[in-house]
Amino acid sequence: MDRIFTVDEARALLPAVIEDARELIAARADLAELEFARRSGVRSELGGLAEIKGLRARIEEILGGWSEQGIEVKGIAPVLVDFPSVLDGVSVRLCWIEGERELGWYHRSELGFAGRRPL
Repeated sequence: MDRIFTVDEARALLPAVIEDARELIAARADLAELEFARRSGVRSELGGLAEIKGLRARIEEILGGWSEQGIEVKGIAPVLVDFPSVLDGVSVRLCWIEGERELGWYHRSELGFAGRRPL
């Protein structure tokens, strides 16, 4: 069974999610630079293939950790996660996107991001 979060449970997890997201964002940027350098045939100060593999592994580790907690990963550029929840008997997703400082939005499960509303 998938996890259902209360608003308080999701908000309690958010600081760790934001910290992981900071690391993911840095890894995402380094990975983009390394892959561009590799495709272009130029040397990067960030490293080479070993660093690319390491960054990919770390990104997958972060995403997997969120999934294990029941957090739904909707995107990584920008980072977008949903916490499955129920509000007033309706299935919703408590929604957080990169750059937000708190969990302040939700959308009905069937509507997705376009249906976001403030909590």
